[in-house]
Amino acid sequence: MDDRLRNKLLELEQRYAETLEEMADPAVASDQDRYREVSIRHSELRPVIEAFQQYQQAFSEMSDAVEMAAAESDDELRDYLEAEAAGQRAKLDPLETELRVMLVPKDPNDDKDVIVEIRAAAGGEEAALWGADLYRMYERFAERHGWKTDPINTSVTGGGGLKDATFSVKGRGAYSRLKYEAGPHRVQRVPKTESQGRVHTSIATVAVLPEAEAVEIEVHENDITVDTFRSTGPGGQSVNTTDSAVRITHLPTGLVVTCQDEKSQLQNKLKAMRVLRARLYQQVMAEQQGEQASARRTQVGSGERSEKIRTYNFKENRVTDHRVGLTLHSLPEILDGSLDDFHVALIAHDAAESLATAD
Repeated sequence: MDDRLRNKLLELEQRYAETLEEMADPAVASDQDRYREVSIRHSELRPVIEAFQQYQQAFSEMSDAVEMAAAESDDELRDYLEAEAAGQRAKLDPLETELRVMLVPKDPNDDKDVIVEIRAAAGGEEAALWGADLYRMYERFAERHGWKTDPINTSVTGGGGLKDATFSVKGRGAYSRLKYEAGPHRVQRVPKTESQGRVHTSIATVAVLPEAEAVEIEVHENDITVDTFRSTGPGGQSVNTTDSAVRITHLPTGLVVTCQDEKSQLQNKLKAMRVLRARLYQQVMAEQQGEQASARRTQVGSGERSEKIRTYNFKENRVTDHRVGLTLHSLPEILDGSLDDFHVALIAHDAAESLATAD
């Protein structure tokens, strides 16, 4: 553990001790508001301090075992002490990673449901097929975490790909994980239509928007126009027979949202309004953070092949996340929704950056 992290934790340990003293102070205990404030601070610090104490204990026991082994003449006892030291040493890295993650400032959106948008970019029909693969990957990922996915709008291609797709993911902590999926995803593989066996590179972009409640983003009826039209593509007997699809245009911003996956015009309108609020919320958040462009545009990039957050190479069974330089040789498992290893690395990376920029 580096000195910067250790000093930060020692500082938090001191603050934690101060909360214990305050909670035991009769003057604080008699003031309900002050006592509640101190109690909240205490409960927020406790898991960090407990993890730090586990780290310190493991480090101390490892150091003691190493020192005793160096002075021990009995081979059997020395082997035992060296094994004990190795066992305690193995605990240190996971505990340090856990501590770094705990020190990341909590994103107020982390517990929100999300709206995910996938769009085929560079690569034509192969990019659309890749977009469909990503959709399935996120469905599997959501299943692994007990979250519910719900399609909002899909535009399919003749070859079975997805030109674009919008869906929601509902579940506690959905945004805290899926936000790391935002950006261009590059695939390198031989398309089914490729007769020469050549590897093609294609891109699909992903945007992840925290879902906003109506109380957070109010949309006035006179600020929108609602158009209805007949749905296209697969969807049952009502497709192409009723004007159930909905297109909402937000006049002040020019944002346009389309939804046609439901048979009911009302349900399509309600879903489209959810997407519109999510996009408007993202714009508000971007403005508050002082960004020049909307976070959504930053997430998806331009869709060029040279841009990517992650590369999926089928020939080498390799997936590389370029933000943290992590490569895993388990492509089928990852496409089946096994994304946690990437997220753990990205969370730890955020923690390191947060600590580096802390005052």
